[in-house]
Order: sequence, then C-alpha cells, then structure tokens
Amino acid sequence: MTTIHEVAEAAGVSISTVSYALSGKRPVSEKTRRRIEDAVQTLGYEPDAGARMLAGRRTQIFGLTEPLRADTHAPTHMAFVLAAAVAARRRGYDILLLTDEQASEGMNRVAASNLVDAILVLDVAPDDERADIARSLRSPTVFIGIPDDADGLTCVDLDFEGTGHLAVDRLADAGHTSVTLLGQTEVSYRKSNFPRRLLLGVQERAAQRGVDLDWATTGDTTTDASAVRGAAEMALSRGVRAFIVHAVGDVHEILLETIAAHGLTVGEDVSVISAAASFDTSSLAVPVDTIPLVPQKSCELAVDLAVRHLEEPGTPAQIHLIPPEYHVAGSVAPARE
Repeated sequence: MTTIHEVAEAAGVSISTVSYALSGKRPVSEKTRRRIEDAVQTLGYEPDAGARMLAGRRTQIFGLTEPLRADTHAPTHMAFVLAAAVAARRRGYDILLLTDEQASEGMNRVAASNLVDAILVLDVAPDDERADIARSLRSPTVFIGIPDDADGLTCVDLDFEGTGHLAVDRLADAGHTSVTLLGQTEVSYRKSNFPRRLLLGVQERAAQRGVDLDWATTGDTTTDASAVRGAAEMALSRGVRAFIVHAVGDVHEILLETIAAHGLTVGEDVSVISAAASFDTSSLAVPVDTIPLVPQKSCELAVDLAVRHLEEPGTPAQIHLIPPEYHVAGSVAPARE
C-alpha cells in the first residue's frame, strides 16, 4: 500500500506539504498542488477515509437521493441516475445512491454521517420535503428539478414551460388552431413538478396564440393503452390534427397506430411533436419532431454546480434552466382547411 511518505518523495516535497495539499488546511501553490495530485494518481495513494473526514478533506463521494416508488417509471429515472454517476466520475467523484421511498430519511442520514461532500436530488416533488433539509445543511445540495418553493436552493432543469411554449408555437405557426396534449399519469401531476410545468407552458402559449387546447393523462399507469387510444380517438373524431405528447415511448406508439388506423399520415394529415422526451424517439415507427429532455445535460450541469459550491463557498443559490432545443423530423404539417 502506498504511503504518504512515498507521495512526498515522488512529488519532491515534505510530508506536511502533502498533508496540507490534501486536507486544504493551508494554501499550497498551484504548481506544487498539481505535482502532488499527479503523484497521488500515479501511485494510487488513498488516505484513510476516517482520517480524511477528521482532517476535513473531501471524501470524493456525492450522495444521490432518488426515491424508488411503486409509480416510478424506472427507465427514465435510471437514465438520470446513470447520467449523474457518469458526470460525477468525470469530476473524480463516486455516487452513493439513496433509494429510500421516504427520501428525507436517507438524506438526513447521509448528511449527518459526513460520508458525502455534496448531495444531488432527483425526482423532485412540488412540495418536496427535501427542500427544507437542503436549506439546513452545510453540504452543497443541487436539485435536478425544481420544487414549488425553491427559495435558497440551487436547481437545474430543462425549461419545461419554455418547452411547452415552443411546441405550441410550432403547431400554431403551421396554422393549427386545435391541439391535444397527451400527458403523463394522473398521479405524476400531483407528485412531480415537471409535468405541471410543461402543461402550464402549453396552456399559457395556447391562450396567447388563440389555440383551442385539450389535454388528457395516461390514466393510472404510464401505458394505459385504452386511456391513450380513447383520448386520441376522441381528438381525431373532433377534427383535431395536431398533438403534443409528453409521455413514454409506448404512448407515442399508440397515438401513431391510432392515427394510421384512421387512414391519416403523420407529417401530411396530422402533426405530432414529442415534448421533453427522455428516450430515443428515433426508435418510433414514424419519425417525430422532438424537443428532448437530455439527462446528461441536466446531470453534468448539476455536478459542475456542486463542485463549484465546494470550491467557492458562498456561491449564491440559483435556478438554472436549460433552453429547449427543437429537432425536426418532418412530423409537423400545415393545417388543412
């Protein structure tokens, strides 16, 4: 096992200088610090975890609180977990995943143990109890999502309201005056913040553009085929030829199948936009214009902000919204009179 003496010898400095560089207790020149870090990496030196905590040195671990509940859509949530782990690893940190359904318990436990340098928060609820905990902690905490009360919190998320605006604008610019939004599960509009924000954005822009809007949930589950097909059938029977879909891939497929069953063609007779899609829409049977939700973007920014708060104590809390990007696939057609 490599010792601190070997690190000091390889870096050409004293043992105390190595200790100061690793603990941050005293300033060390940038040039010297880099030599020490290079020696640590080359030799594979790992200080004792207990000693690191006693010395105030970072543990190089981020806590990631992601409660796994019965209604959790695992593929979407795990995409964010993986993206956070990859982003943290790139910055030299490992992830301690907290999956307690009672999310506040795991967060309190880890914060009290000093096992992590910072905490990342996923699956943010409108009235998320972790917000109050975060405001009371000394450890930097970054929310990947935005609770209703975000005062004093650092949050990162896609601009869901802007996503809703962009989707409606594309359809209104194409001449559509009636639009149906196929949304998430009923429970998600109570327990999650982002579906409501996208819905609000769609409603706001529809009112501003004079677009008649209907919206439907997918019922009790993410892929209630009968609920989705029923909503699509009703919209088509009323002459609606424009859809915004904010749901999982199966919902998109059911809509596309229903449109085809009516003898209509997406991109010619009917317009479809996938809003805030976290899956690869290129796998759909028909190419669809997409405003993607990219887990990597949110998680990389969240990790960068956590590191910044560690390196620059006193950095003000702020909400960081990622601008939506529109990817054209030819699924928006001019409205027919």
